[in-house]
Amino acid sequence: MEEFNSEEQKNTEQNIESIEQTTEHSSEFDARIPLENLKEAVSQLKSQIQQVIIGQDKFIDLLIVSLLADGHVLIEGVPGIAKTITSKLFAKTIDTSFNRIQFTPDLMPSDVLGTSIYSKEKSEFEFKKGPIFSNIVLIDEINRAPAKTQSALFEVMEEQQITMDGTTYKMPPPFMVVATQNPIEQEGTYALPEAQLDRFLFKIKLTYPSLEEEKEVIKTHHERKNKDAISLIQSVLNADDLLKYRNLLKDVIVEDKLFDYIAEIVHQTRQHPHLILGASPRASIAILNTSKVFAAIQGRDFVTPDDIKKSLEPVLNHRIVLTPEKEMEGMNTEDVVDMIVKSVEIPR
Repeated sequence: MEEFNSEEQKNTEQNIESIEQTTEHSSEFDARIPLENLKEAVSQLKSQIQQVIIGQDKFIDLLIVSLLADGHVLIEGVPGIAKTITSKLFAKTIDTSFNRIQFTPDLMPSDVLGTSIYSKEKSEFEFKKGPIFSNIVLIDEINRAPAKTQSALFEVMEEQQITMDGTTYKMPPPFMVVATQNPIEQEGTYALPEAQLDRFLFKIKLTYPSLEEEKEVIKTHHERKNKDAISLIQSVLNADDLLKYRNLLKDVIVEDKLFDYIAEIVHQTRQHPHLILGASPRASIAILNTSKVFAAIQGRDFVTPDDIKKSLEPVLNHRIVLTPEKEMEGMNTEDVVDMIVKSVEIPR
């Protein structure tokens, strides 16, 4: 009995020591990663947009997460559900430059990137920058333009630079593309190639508002008395603060077992019987980066499995492709992601 009590006492002392070390460790990181200003900035961004936009809280959250994670966003939905206006309002909350490009079937790559023009005064060609040269770029109806124009975005979205006539032009940081598209079934649209889709951090699928939300939309529009919605929005975040917050997020703690969890989920997409195309390593990095943001905006300096789960659907749903049989059965990519998540053991 004495031997048992001695062992029990030893275990208790070890547990107490472990708790003290954990507390000391947490305190140390709380002091090292101050997240209060970041939380406040996110709260202000949301409140500004929600003055106008009703019932799209998840959409707004994902836009903010993508901004902090230095990623691009693809928004899909039928016309008239506030894809474009929400994107414009979001851009207005950030004190940076903003351009909008309307993609059409006759749009050429030079209309997006820019072109070289001969200068008689200098007797040489000068590069005239296109509308892509901005901090936040809204590309409206990206799938209205053919593949030739869509491919012009490959380099700039991945490397944040443009190469023209042997010269490389760096984009001003921060740089973010927010693109909208109508469903592929809509007439006059072109499917985005997989290489283009993979460059988007998130694909956000929007649906019609609920009945109660639509009533609130109508009421809010009436009370605004046709006042321009953009004029109601104030900038609450500048480029310097944004870059500072992005650097802060690099120090968010991720345990080794969570790396394994992310890798296992992405690996499962490559061998799932319902898929003909799985996610790339770029998807794994996207899940990691966005899970850090989800943790930080909740005031935590460490990632949990729940943060990873929040990232999975918007990161993976445009990077995986269903087999034709499952697509004909009415299954969608979100269903497969859910199946994979349930099949992978959650780290404890």
